[in-house]
Amino acid sequence: MDNQIRELRVNKGFNSAPQSGGNGNNVKDKGPTDGHFVNEKIRADRMVVIDHQGQNLGVLLKSQALMKAAEVAMDLVQVGEKDGLPVTKLMDYGKFLYAKKKQMSDAKKHQKIILVKEIKIRPNIGDQDYKTKLNQAAQFFLDGNKVKFTLQFRGREISMMNDLGQALFARIGTDLTERNVGSLVEEKDSRGGALWSKIYYVKGK
Repeated sequence: MDNQIRELRVNKGFNSAPQSGGNGNNVKDKGPTDGHFVNEKIRADRMVVIDHQGQNLGVLLKSQALMKAAEVAMDLVQVGEKDGLPVTKLMDYGKFLYAKKKQMSDAKKHQKIILVKEIKIRPNIGDQDYKTKLNQAAQFFLDGNKVKFTLQFRGREISMMNDLGQALFARIGTDLTERNVGSLVEEKDSRGGALWSKIYYVKGK
């Protein structure tokens, strides 16, 4: 039995794990590549400084701000701008990066991956083969995937593509409904040459 099913990944997963950075003032060489200017890489001579407890220390010279960071073994990190002055914060930049990367990783892990499963069918498919492919499609839908049915026509079938295709798609829709897969929605209809494809998904999945 010719079982031609291929899987098209719509959305790829994200498997990289975050790595922790160093602690207080061990990231002096970090520039804006991580999204922030850190310690001596901060270009401004004056800046608003927020300490590690969230208290606003006001506008300080860069040297004063670096001294404040050293006193508490923290990094001086530029986090924004206000009234034309950079806003900096005292923090453990390594832990900050670790938490940020972990948050991104967790978000990716919980991101739903939707697959499009393709099932190819000939108009003169035998009853047993048709039943097998329909059962596969039903399981794909129950798993939360989309299904692309591609009808393949040959020879004189091409001249009757419209009638044969409509009848076969109607049969597929009726038979899937009887399998209680849910409410089917047609997402895309495309025709080209001897092929006619339709993509379906289950509403609410």
